[in-house]
Amino acid sequence: MSRVVKTLFASVFSLVIWLPVALAQEAQDPGTTPSPTKKLDKETKRKMKRTLKELDNAYRQWLTEDVTYIISPEERNAFLQLDTNEEREQFIEAFWLRRSSNPDLPDNDFKEEHYRRIAYANEHYASGIPGWKTDRGRMYIMWGPPDEIDAHPTGGTYDRPMEEGGGSTSTYPWETWRWRYLEGIGENIILEFVDPSGSGEYHLTMDPSEKDALLHVPGAGLSLLESMGMSTKADRFTRSDGTTLPKSMGGQPASMDEFNRLELYAKVNKPPEVKFKDLESLVTHRIVRDQVHFTWRTDFLKVTNETVLVPVTIQIPNSQLSFQAKDGIHSATMNIFGRVTTLTGRVVQTFEDPVSRDFPDSLFQQSLKLQSIYQKAVPLRPGLYRLDLVIKDVQSGNVGVVNSRLAVPRYEDEKLDASSLILADQLERVPAKQIGAGQFVLGSTKVRPRLESDFTTSDRLGIYLQVYNLKPDEKTHKSNATFEFNVKRGVEQVLQFKETSEEMKQTGDQITIERWLPLATLTPGKYTLVVNATDTLSNQTISRTADFTVKAPQQIKTTASTAPGR
Repeated sequence: MSRVVKTLFASVFSLVIWLPVALAQEAQDPGTTPSPTKKLDKETKRKMKRTLKELDNAYRQWLTEDVTYIISPEERNAFLQLDTNEEREQFIEAFWLRRSSNPDLPDNDFKEEHYRRIAYANEHYASGIPGWKTDRGRMYIMWGPPDEIDAHPTGGTYDRPMEEGGGSTSTYPWETWRWRYLEGIGENIILEFVDPSGSGEYHLTMDPSEKDALLHVPGAGLSLLESMGMSTKADRFTRSDGTTLPKSMGGQPASMDEFNRLELYAKVNKPPEVKFKDLESLVTHRIVRDQVHFTWRTDFLKVTNETVLVPVTIQIPNSQLSFQAKDGIHSATMNIFGRVTTLTGRVVQTFEDPVSRDFPDSLFQQSLKLQSIYQKAVPLRPGLYRLDLVIKDVQSGNVGVVNSRLAVPRYEDEKLDASSLILADQLERVPAKQIGAGQFVLGSTKVRPRLESDFTTSDRLGIYLQVYNLKPDEKTHKSNATFEFNVKRGVEQVLQFKETSEEMKQTGDQITIERWLPLATLTPGKYTLVVNATDTLSNQTISRTADFTVKAPQQIKTTASTAPGR
């Protein structure tokens, strides 16, 4: 997979999709609302101001201190239009991923370098205000350490070059910084900082004569032409190029040109360009979520003490997809991407599949009332993770995003435990060659969950549950368990039956419940299924519950399995 695609999935498909806007802002002024080149409506402006005041301290500091010099006007404007902290967390993660040299790695090199620069600026450039707020600190944070520094911390005698008029004068403390190359600006970039107050706070200047301590002293610090009587010091204050330099005897280099100096000053004060252009078009004014509505669930089944199988099931209404008709066939394609990361950001599992749905003309209208269902089973160690799911409709570009906490349970030895209770609309044995492989296949059974848990009175409700760590009898080496099934409507019990492990012909330490529950006797309404598993030898009981709804047949939307590439 190309770097562009990896980066796209790492940053956009796991977190966010952005829409473009054109705004502008003074990046060095974190306390003001950006001045847009394209006018925002009054309500948006009011919301941005209100959001800035109401932001939690951590988010306000991130915006107005941590990244104030490197965040683009579009990104800043986007951040101030977000509504929830969850969206802000997604934004911040995507912000750093766009700038990382390798988004697939858990450690973000750009982020680490950025905070190192802030720490360095605070240590070396503080002068009554934090170092990051000074001009030198700002340039260091934005552009990194210069290749050369010419420092004059006490000022002193300065021999002007000929392009500055020549002659000698005395100066305030000053420094020049030189970079051989800055991306987006050019080669041989030289900036000058002056401390006219002697306080240690150097400010960036466009005027090379600002460091001249004798500028306003008559007859002192004269240039060559002034010392020869061919010019006067008063001539310096009639210049229209923004400087008070003396007249020079010859021409001036291009770097001294007024417009070149203005252009350089403007460029170095703009946030650095995002390094990786492949992502630049994805920057927008806010996070767009739930363009494609879908439901999802995760289940947990024990594999070993240190491995849990986690089927991730996704269900999409066909009406959410954009179909294209060709030769009597209506086709839609969606890209499904999932990622599981640790709380520290390390990626532990990813999956990505294109899924197509094709219907002939005769069935197309009916298909829009159906659902498409997809599943990917991933093995994980017990622990706490973050799950990111994204569905993109290829035809329309619409995207649905889910970011969720994923707590994978630990199945201890010697303790009766059970998997998730799955309510299914399909339970069937698979051929030997398909055991353990493919969508919805758990062991030797295909188990397709009904995500909404909506059934009709003419349906059968499939029950799937695995029970672990049953104690074997010391003599027979067989387990002995009882399983009680209760269907309740509120507090009223409407159905109850029992089954033993011997009747199920399963007497090992793990038993799998696979059975159908007819619903014909139930009236439409909401119900709860409670399955109690009791190990009669260890006298332990484990319980699992699941809610479901019974409806009239015409109210239900059926589902259709999906297969990658089909």
